[in-house]
Amino acid sequence: MIEILQSLRLTLLNTGYAKLGTSWNFDNVISPFTRMYYITKGSAKVYHNDSVYILKPGYIYLIPSFTYARYLCEDYHEQFYISFLEEINNGLSVYNFKGFEYEVKADEKCLYYFERLVHLNAHREIKNSDPKTYDNRPTLLDFIKQNENLTTKEFIETQGILTILLSKFITNNKLQKEVNSSNSNLNQILNYINKNLHLPITIEELASKCHYSPDYFSKLFLQTYGLRPNKYIQSKRIERAQLLLLTTNDSLEEVAQKVGFENVSYFSRSFKKHTEKTPASFRKEQVNI
Repeated sequence: MIEILQSLRLTLLNTGYAKLGTSWNFDNVISPFTRMYYITKGSAKVYHNDSVYILKPGYIYLIPSFTYARYLCEDYHEQFYISFLEEINNGLSVYNFKGFEYEVKADEKCLYYFERLVHLNAHREIKNSDPKTYDNRPTLLDFIKQNENLTTKEFIETQGILTILLSKFITNNKLQKEVNSSNSNLNQILNYINKNLHLPITIEELASKCHYSPDYFSKLFLQTYGLRPNKYIQSKRIERAQLLLLTTNDSLEEVAQKVGFENVSYFSRSFKKHTEKTPASFRKEQVNI
């Protein structure tokens, strides 16, 4: 386990301080990088991993890469923010290992680390808070290239601060391997599924991305995750649908389309099978959350 973590690489994309109002309102955000916040004033909400996080001063927050998220500020808040890429050898993600919290009370040094990172990486702020303006390949490549402007000392200190801050979110429980490193192709498949739930996804398509036969891919997936691929995909569609029903005013037709169901009738039947509630009744019960 330690040998795997020793290969962890963190690559800073951007960092800065933002004062944000009601325009900080974004849905259907799935980024290939990790986001981290330190809230200093006000309040906002972030929805991800089937939970609602109320952003509040004195706390730090983590949104893992390839995680569907919803961001909402109903009044005003201020935050330090960091975005970075993370990778382990063989294409694994550190999030393939259990043991992360997403909201942690900041200790006395957290503010210093966020401020220091901004100081070391001046002019790395996001110009527009709308993810659509910076969450794209050309912009991300430009962010990565800016690391070349750092001195050796600045680069090493930046890596150290990122590692320290990420460690704040790891629980005291021993990290458990969720996927064997020899099956690292499957890590990329999970990311692909998360990003493409709105599209038809076939076992043949997924297997071909790993250069496996469909039968071998299905057996390996079941062995690794305890679910057959189709059942996993279906469960992820329902999880995404629950979050959309909770956080948007989208119609049932729009929700069904966003999570890859061909029609509302099939969506409703599948949703009820997984949750024992219809989409409409689920939304009605949760509307005050």
